[in-house]
Amino acid sequence: MLKNLAIVLAATGLLAGSAVLAQDSAETEAPMEEKSKGQIKLDKLLDGKEAGEPSRCIRTVGSGSLRIIDGTAIVYKRGDTVWVNRTRNPRHLDDSDVMVIRKFSGSQLCRLDTITTVDRYNQFYTGNIFLTDFVPYKTAEQTSES
Repeated sequence: MLKNLAIVLAATGLLAGSAVLAQDSAETEAPMEEKSKGQIKLDKLLDGKEAGEPSRCIRTVGSGSLRIIDGTAIVYKRGDTVWVNRTRNPRHLDDSDVMVIRKFSGSQLCRLDTITTVDRYNQFYTGNIFLTDFVPYKTAEQTSES
């Protein structure tokens, strides 16, 4: 009796394991998801621009031009240059949040600066943003002149 029970349990385990493997392979073979609204918005903003050399810090004048693109990136526009920071967890970015920035280097925003987010309407804490390098995007003419 115990021997039969052991065989049934082993067979059940093998079937469950093969179901998990089949599910994993189906997920890797699935077509790529469509672009998010945030990615489409960023693509429009960067249309006709080329990526430059990433930088740990960018010079900012105020923070009025610094904004969140929902679930995608933080962008800062200065002149014809758009600086993009995709952050460590871009899916947590919410464009309805307000950023509270604590800079360590005066007029520069650097990847080690502290950014917390607050709900725009209720003013409660919603999370932290961990920056990565800032990538400048410029038109091809600007890139060749630099």
